[in-house]
Amino acid sequence: MGLKLKNVSKKFVGKQAVDNISFEVDKPSVFGLLGTNGAGKTTTIRMLLGIIKKDTGEITWNGKKVERKSVNFGYLPEERGVYPKTKIYDQLMYFAKLKGMSRKDADEAIKKWAKVLKVEEYIQMPAEKLSKGNQQKIQFMTAIIHDPELIVLDEPFSGLDPVNTEILKNIIIDLVKEGKYIIMSSHQMASIEEFCTDILILNKGKTVLKGNLKEIKEGYKANRLEISTDKNIDEYIKNFNMDIEFSKNNEYSVKIDSEENAHKLLEKLIGDHIVVNKFEIKKPTLNDIFIEKVG
Repeated sequence: MGLKLKNVSKKFVGKQAVDNISFEVDKPSVFGLLGTNGAGKTTTIRMLLGIIKKDTGEITWNGKKVERKSVNFGYLPEERGVYPKTKIYDQLMYFAKLKGMSRKDADEAIKKWAKVLKVEEYIQMPAEKLSKGNQQKIQFMTAIIHDPELIVLDEPFSGLDPVNTEILKNIIIDLVKEGKYIIMSSHQMASIEEFCTDILILNKGKTVLKGNLKEIKEGYKANRLEISTDKNIDEYIKNFNMDIEFSKNNEYSVKIDSEENAHKLLEKLIGDHIVVNKFEIKKPTLNDIFIEKVG
């Protein structure tokens, strides 16, 4: 049954932060909650976790009203939440015991996740000695150490280098395989596209788009051509009234108004004996769709 929000609203001192939004996550997966700064994402997250009260609407988990004491959730906030002067191990133990874990189970979980996240060498150090990326991994540990059913990740890849981003991505994939329900909020659209089956985009507290990401993208016409050749083709592209978004070493990303025009360009290049190494017509990215919807 999973998580369900129905007609949920919240107002703060005359400002409508969240305005009648509805969505559900009915199977283990990653759900993308998107929006500009101030769109209502954090307020929505805090309501669904029972941190703040909603004004109207219904929020249920497996058919029952959501309350902090009744839902086993993990939350990775966007803001740093580690105590700078306290040893990492002591912090993790503290948070684990707050979630009802025994010292023995917590110790085993800390050792397990420290190894997986490659932070074993930092466990006995105060948080202030760690880089931003390693602090982010420690916060991620606090969100999942107690094996929650529902996990909310707000900008989970913030501060991570490519290697650690890949480690976290693999963990998230494994968590879904283990039956976890994950809400992910991020400004990194490529990460949302990689993980999320369904999304909801908020703008000024209102829903401007929601649904299955694949189906949403299929509803759009192709708008981009990626092409690689053996020589500079700037003039060819301009002659077909196309806009070059990016070019480097004869590799191009080009905005197109129709697939037909793109194929005409290809015919012209081949006719002039220019070698085409790559020719791929693509649908809009989630980033394109997001900008269109929220301006």
